[in-house]
Amino acid sequence: MPPWLEDSLPLPKLIVLDLDYTVWPFYSDIHPAPPLRSSPNSNSTSITDRNGETFSLYPDVPAILSLFSSPSIPVRIAVASKSPVHDLCKEILKLIRLPPPESSSSFSSSKGKKTLEVFDGGLEIYEGTKLRHFEVISRRTGIKYEDMLFFDDERPNREVERLGVTMRLVEDGLTWEEVGRGIDLWRRRRGIITSGQ
Repeated sequence: MPPWLEDSLPLPKLIVLDLDYTVWPFYSDIHPAPPLRSSPNSNSTSITDRNGETFSLYPDVPAILSLFSSPSIPVRIAVASKSPVHDLCKEILKLIRLPPPESSSSFSSSKGKKTLEVFDGGLEIYEGTKLRHFEVISRRTGIKYEDMLFFDDERPNREVERLGVTMRLVEDGLTWEEVGRGIDLWRRRRGIITSGQ
């Protein structure tokens, strides 16, 4: 378990994720060429496009999403993406499955849940300002901006901090290390821990 889960300190109520170059290492409107299908021999953890190119999530992302979607973790997950291809992004999230829990029998044919199913905070995928994405997410979930932690790879999207959202800028996709740094940043901004801790 990551240390921030075992220290009994508060966690954000909502984790919001960008998609392109945060959850997956490609531009959804440029790289995959529809139609898409689940990749063979991958337990559906990746997809293949019409050109035979394979696409998947960043390596740590499936386990991160599985953890935050666990009933024992009181954190919701949402998407805020400026991608102009909402339907394609949704299809990718439907086709890519998270690995099944380790407790599943090796003889079981059951697959992990669709990535789409873990985003119980909703999907805001359309062009425009991230401020609008967050206004809709807050209105729909009833969660205050101060209780949100946002991961994105583009510096201009820090504009959401004007609302009270904490944003962690990621450089090479979402990793366990980035999640830990983001939670630490969120806690510091809330005065839960100080810079001396």
